Amino acid sequence: MRKIWMWSITAALAGFLFGFDTVVISGADKKLQALWDSSDVFHGVVVIGMALWGTVVGALLGSIPTNRIGRKKTLIWIGVLYTISAIGSAFANDPITFAVFRFIGGLGVGASTIAAPAYISEIAPAKDRGKLVGLYQFNIVFGILIAFFSNYLLNGIGENAWRWMVGVEAIPAALYTLFAFTLPKSPRWLLTKFRNSEAKTVLQLINPDLDSEKLMMEIKDEMENTIPHENIFIKKYRFPLILAFCIAFFNQLSGINAFLYYAPRILTEAGLAESSALLSSIGIGVTNMLFTLLGIYLIDRVGRKQLMYLGSIGYIVSLSLVACAFFLNWTGVAMPIFLFLFIAAHAIGQGTVIWVFISEIFPNHLRGSGQSFGSSVHWILAAVVPSLIPVLFATIGPGIVFAFFAFMMVLQLLFVAFVMPETKGISLEELSKILIKQKPSNGK
Repeated sequence: MRKIWMWSITAALAGFLFGFDTVVISGADKKLQALWDSSDVFHGVVVIGMALWGTVVGALLGSIPTNRIGRKKTLIWIGVLYTISAIGSAFANDPITFAVFRFIGGLGVGASTIAAPAYISEIAPAKDRGKLVGLYQFNIVFGILIAFFSNYLLNGIGENAWRWMVGVEAIPAALYTLFAFTLPKSPRWLLTKFRNSEAKTVLQLINPDLDSEKLMMEIKDEMENTIPHENIFIKKYRFPLILAFCIAFFNQLSGINAFLYYAPRILTEAGLAESSALLSSIGIGVTNMLFTLLGIYLIDRVGRKQLMYLGSIGYIVSLSLVACAFFLNWTGVAMPIFLFLFIAAHAIGQGTVIWVFISEIFPNHLRGSGQSFGSSVHWILAAVVPSLIPVLFATIGPGIVFAFFAFMMVLQLLFVAFVMPETKGISLEELSKILIKQKPSNGK
């Protein structure tokens, strides 16, 4: 079991680089706009936004290498992309070159949301799968905190501080790439490629006490029920597809990225001083990490559905309170408290569950494609929803925006209650049998 933990932590470090890469740009944001004298639109869409669109492309296309060359090699290439992006961004002398290298890093982020959870779910025992895949989410929020800390430390070192901010990522990225070479290949991926002897060797390496012949027979049985060149969009896989779409859709329609990207703006609009707003933003990061840890601790004990119930109710209460604060002009410490409650609800529910759940619900030979579909829905909405926030705040007002998010979380609660299955402690092969036979209407 110790080996499985080490391999899972290694694969999950792709999430650390994801979190670090996504947030590190915040420290260089204003410096780059002043340095290159960019317009607000060009700076937002090209200089800052290019990494996000790289993430969307990485999520859309990441299933191709994950399926063809395997989970391990894809994770190695993700490390290479992060390393190239960090070094190239640090040495860029114009906004276009900078944007190209940030786009390359975005490809790594998008692909990591497919390859890392898929890999960990395929080597993890069913009873520990939730917390092991959950390490990926923990590493994301840990990477975000370290990026803020890194930016703070490097901020005062001179004119080229921004180069160090974006370039320092090359160190953990290069180390991660080397660590990824030590990972065994996914046995389930090997079996989908009919490399049975290799798969048996890896299965015995992962768990010497496991009856590898029995597991291989279960995986082969699953493979025999498939047709050549089938994809996740055929009728047979409609239910897992609906589940992946809904959990990714509701993740972003909670307004989580609006909170993370615009926390200082939301707090200042609610009447807080700018310095207090920035301090509260750091508090949001700490809250996110602590409740993610709690979610990882609980996910294999109480199950995915229970965490989603907790998160959904927490979302509805906190978002309703945020909306009321804007409608009724509540000021002072109320808004930060409501935001912390929202972040806690997200971290223990959707934040912990999403990557675990999507990595479990598709059969072995289509896991990469299913993970890609769920990640793509997530990332496209992650690009669209925050970009609309400034316009919506200015036109209909933040109160209505947050009331809408609260209503969407009522719909999520209904999805959890009547559609979402519990996947705790069930082998991937058994889950595949259950979900493929499911009808979306019965939700059992």
